[in-house]
Amino acid sequence: MKDSNPAASVGFRALLAGNRNYRNIWFGEVASWFGDWFNAIALYTLVRELTGSPFALGLVFLTKMVPFAFASPLAGLLVDRFNRRWLMIVADLLRALVVLGFLFVNEASDLYLLYGLASLQVILTAVFIPARSASIPNITTAGELLTANALSAATWSTLLAVGAALGGVATDWFGVRAVFVLDSLSYLVSAAFLWRTTIPQRTDPQASLGSMKTALGDIAKGWRYLWEHKQVGRMALAKSTWSLGGGALVYMLALLGEGLMPSSPALGIGLLYGLRGLGTGIGPVAVRTWLPDEKQWPLLMGLGIVISGLCYLAVGVVPSLVVIALLVILAHAPSGANWVASTVLLQRRTEDRFRGRVFSAEWLAMTLADSVSILTASLLLESGAVTLRSGVMVFAGVQIVCGALWTVLVVPAERRASQP
Repeated sequence: MKDSNPAASVGFRALLAGNRNYRNIWFGEVASWFGDWFNAIALYTLVRELTGSPFALGLVFLTKMVPFAFASPLAGLLVDRFNRRWLMIVADLLRALVVLGFLFVNEASDLYLLYGLASLQVILTAVFIPARSASIPNITTAGELLTANALSAATWSTLLAVGAALGGVATDWFGVRAVFVLDSLSYLVSAAFLWRTTIPQRTDPQASLGSMKTALGDIAKGWRYLWEHKQVGRMALAKSTWSLGGGALVYMLALLGEGLMPSSPALGIGLLYGLRGLGTGIGPVAVRTWLPDEKQWPLLMGLGIVISGLCYLAVGVVPSLVVIALLVILAHAPSGANWVASTVLLQRRTEDRFRGRVFSAEWLAMTLADSVSILTASLLLESGAVTLRSGVMVFAGVQIVCGALWTVLVVPAERRASQP
């Protein structure tokens, strides 16, 4: 971090105007995330058009998570050993090539190609995301860190809202292939901005992976770091606690959107995902503005998970589209707050030389939680064991329980740790 002295949080405009390196990363994020949400809506629509199967759609979600989980340990080590800027640039360039492969998926028999390409795209993303998260503290001051994370989270959410909605329109009007080309171009734009960025980093002197034994040992050191530093380990589980129930709920949101507009499923999916983005955008801004006291964040996380579950519980029973829209926004505002709060605390609490492995471990836990949740939900729906509405209620209940357990188990431990 450029300046470790405590300082009042700067504003969003001042951060972008005064910090060239963060500004370049942020512009790259805007481009690639916008393309990614176009891509996601196109993939969901394509699979539903080719198969009509809830399980086949669930596999799309799983291919965006399971490969990430398997790649995360090695990706974290790469981030702690090699130049993070170059890792991100190479990942962007390769992803630009990979997403063009979706152009060759034309019928149900081609789905193996779709799943394979999506897996490869995610493996590259498994390197990019911890590299970016580990880099932010190195290009910001103490007063900029919360603002930088809040802005990135709010930008992701805004682009989810805008990108998903426009992605639904673009997919409906121009077709999935035009959307895939746009996503490829967005990665090239991101790489161009990263090329202009300087990212200092403090890593171990050993700048290679060495032998397999050495690599595995270094990965194990990262895991031991999480175990030995309990405050870091707890925050690394915050997102996955939300995902145990929330993963299935986000997956079923696509099915709900399709049901809302059966004649134009892309528009329905885009609408509900856009509302999700609006909600997740509110949370980070609210945390920075109204709850800057970091000691209150662990309690905020637990209560937020419970609130998300309660909102989705209501989604399972209300018939009105307007009410469902409001509930989706309210459900995802706490998830946005959870995201930025846990990210900032991890960045503050983790040594730079371990930061890549810590963030990759966090994403490993989250993607495994998402995968278990989505796989269970898709199998239940495919078998007819639950209806869509009852499935939403079941996983809303899971989320409520997870939030309650976090509040009972983690919050007291955080309070004890903060006492002098």
